[in-house]
Amino acid sequence: MKPTDTANPDYFHKVVDCQWACPAHTPVPAYIRLIAQGRYSDAYMLNRESNVFPGVLGRVCDRPCEPACRRTRVEEDPVAICRLKRVAADHRDDITDRLPKKPKTTNGKKIALIGAGPASFTVANDLAPMGYECTIFEKFGKPGGLMRSNIPAFRLPESVLMEEIGYILDMGVDLKLNTPVESMSWLYEQGYDAIFVGTGAPKGKDLNLDGRAETSNIHIGIDWLESVAFDHTDKIGENVIIIGVGNTAMDCCRTSLRLGAKNVKVMARKPRAFFKASPWELEDAEEEDVNILINHSPKSFVHENGKLTGMVFENIEYDIDDNGKIVGQEVVGETLIPCDDVILAIGQDNAFPWIERDAGIEFDKWDVPVVDKTTFESTRKGVFFGGDAAFGPLNIIWAVEHGHQAAISIHKHCQGTDLMDRTPDEITLESTKMGMNEWRYSNAYDSSERREMEHVDMVKRFQKLDTEVELGFTAEQFATEVQRCLNCDVHTVFEPKLCEECDACIDICPVECLAIVPHAETEAELRADLTVSEKVEGQDLYVSGDLPLTGRIMIKDENVCLHCGLCAERCPTSAWDMAEGILEIHHADEQEPAHAEAAE
Repeated sequence: MKPTDTANPDYFHKVVDCQWACPAHTPVPAYIRLIAQGRYSDAYMLNRESNVFPGVLGRVCDRPCEPACRRTRVEEDPVAICRLKRVAADHRDDITDRLPKKPKTTNGKKIALIGAGPASFTVANDLAPMGYECTIFEKFGKPGGLMRSNIPAFRLPESVLMEEIGYILDMGVDLKLNTPVESMSWLYEQGYDAIFVGTGAPKGKDLNLDGRAETSNIHIGIDWLESVAFDHTDKIGENVIIIGVGNTAMDCCRTSLRLGAKNVKVMARKPRAFFKASPWELEDAEEEDVNILINHSPKSFVHENGKLTGMVFENIEYDIDDNGKIVGQEVVGETLIPCDDVILAIGQDNAFPWIERDAGIEFDKWDVPVVDKTTFESTRKGVFFGGDAAFGPLNIIWAVEHGHQAAISIHKHCQGTDLMDRTPDEITLESTKMGMNEWRYSNAYDSSERREMEHVDMVKRFQKLDTEVELGFTAEQFATEVQRCLNCDVHTVFEPKLCEECDACIDICPVECLAIVPHAETEAELRADLTVSEKVEGQDLYVSGDLPLTGRIMIKDENVCLHCGLCAERCPTSAWDMAEGILEIHHADEQEPAHAEAAE
C-alpha cells in the first residue's frame, strides 16, 4: 500500500470524530480547552465562527457530534459537548465589540432572504459584513423561524434567541416582519441580485383516518406549537394523545402538560428501538410522567355527539431479526384510548404555494425544488435554497451549514465567478511540545463519569410556560466535564526518517493500535498485524513511508487511537509528535477569486 496522504485536510479532520460529524464542523476539542482555561468569551467566538448560534445550539442542538465522540471507545457516555457549548454562551463577557461590523459603504448588491430562520440568518451573517444589502422577509411578527415556533420556550428562552439574532441584525440586516412573500415573480421584479429561500418545511403531515374530519380537537403538531409560541393557544384538554415519537412529538407532549393536560400519552407504532426522538428528549418527557405506549397503530378517531372522545389503535406484534430489522408484523387486537385532544406529530413536508410553477424553478416528483447539493442553487440562476426548504426536515445545525454554503454561492454569483470553484479547506499542524514530555494540553486520562444536568423542580417548571427546565452546568460540573475530552484534534504525527524501530511506542500504547510491519498489498493484510483492529467506515489505517533501518513501515489504527500522547513521550528520537490540527474552513469572505481576471 502507498503511504497515507496526511496533507489531505480530510485525513486529520475525520479523526476528530466530533468535528467531522458536525455539519458545520465546529472545532469541539479546541473550544472545550478554552473553557477549561476559563476563556469563555474566546470559546464562544470560536463556536460562533462555524455555528452562528452557540447559545441556541448549546440548548437545543440535535448533537450529531456526541454519538461520534471518541470517548465512547472507552466508556458508554460521550463528552457532554452540547452542554459545554452552553457553558461558553452562559459565562461569556460582552462580545459585541468582537463581532463583524456593518461596513461604512455597501457593495450595491441586494439580497432577498425569505423566512427569518437559522438558514437565512446565517446567510445574512456571512454576507452583510462584506457589504451586501440583506433584506429578510418574515410572515410572522417575530423572527426565529422554527427556533421560535417549534421549540418551546421552556427549552429555548426567547432572550437567548433574540440576543443572538440581534448580533446579526446589528450588522445592518433589514428585517421585515409581518411581511409574507406571496409571489416569487413579485420578488424577481424587485431587482434583487440574488434570492435565498429559507422557509423551512412548514407543512405538518396529517392522518386521514375514519373520523378525521369531524372535530376541531385534532391538531397538526407544528401548527399547534406555532400557535402556542405566538400566544394564540393557551389551553388544552385534560386527556391528550400525541401521535408520533420524534422530537416534535416530545415538544408537543411536554407543552400539553404546561397548558393543563393531566394525562398525556405518546403513541408509537413501532418498538422503542425505532423511535426518531433523541434519547435525551425521551428522558425529559418521561421524567415529566408522559406515558409512551409502543406497538400501537392508529386506526380511527371516536366521537360522541360531535365531540372527540377517543382513538382506536391496533395492537401490533413485530418479528425482528438478529440485525434489529422488522421482518414481519401481525395485528393481535385493538385498544380504545379516551382523549379530549389529539396532536399529530408524524412528520413535515416542504410547501411552496407562493412559488409559481412558471417562475423558472424546476420541481421534482415530490413537488420540491431541484437544488444542487453543493451550491444550493435552484434551476433558476440566482435563486438559492437552504435549511429544511432545500432537502426536507433536518435540524438547526444543518440549516446553519446550508446557510454558510449558500452564502459562498451567492457571493460568487454576484461576482460573476464559478459557483463550484470553492476555496478548499486547509489544516495546519502545530506541535504542542513545550519541553521534554510536556505538552500544552492535558493528555492525562480522566475517568470521571458524564455530568448530569440539573433541572428545575418539577412543581416550579409547570407554573409558567417559559420556565427553562435545564439549569446549565455548575462550575464544579463543567470543570470536571471538560477533562473528559480526549483532545482528538491533537494528532499523533509520525516522521519515518527519525524512527529507530526500537518498539518503545508499540510497547507503551495502551490500546495496541501501533505496529511495525513489512509492506503488504492490502489494508486487510496490514491490519492482521495489529492486536486490536477493526475496519470502521470513515476511519483510516495510517501507513507510513519506509523506515530507514529495515524498509518496513509503521501502521496505526486511527479508529482505536486515543491520542493519549504516550507514544510521543516514550519515543527517544521524537519520531512521534503531538500536533494540534487547526482546520480552516473558508466561508464567503475567504473565497479566492476563481481566475486572475476576477482578482483584477
